[in-house]
Amino acid sequence: MDPYKVLKHPLTTEKAVRLMEAENKLVFIVDRKSTKSEIKESLEKVFKVKVLKVNTLISNKGVKKAYVLLSVETPAIDVATQLGLM
Repeated sequence: MDPYKVLKHPLTTEKAVRLMEAENKLVFIVDRKSTKSEIKESLEKVFKVKVLKVNTLISNKGVKKAYVLLSVETPAIDVATQLGLM
């Protein structure tokens, strides 16, 4: 699957920024049909980072969020800067 179809956009709420700084996690809005492994492969391909874990959540609005834990070698703040979020 095309990585740009899986990943819709990063989430930049106050909680998402706190997760970036404290736990080295990024939060993305993803395609509702995508699996955790597809999300992991897409992030590794697009951002050239090592993903340790992916947790997903479907909100009550029907939007699927992916909480992505990055390895220690790649800080989430660097990826956020690359995206233009910070």
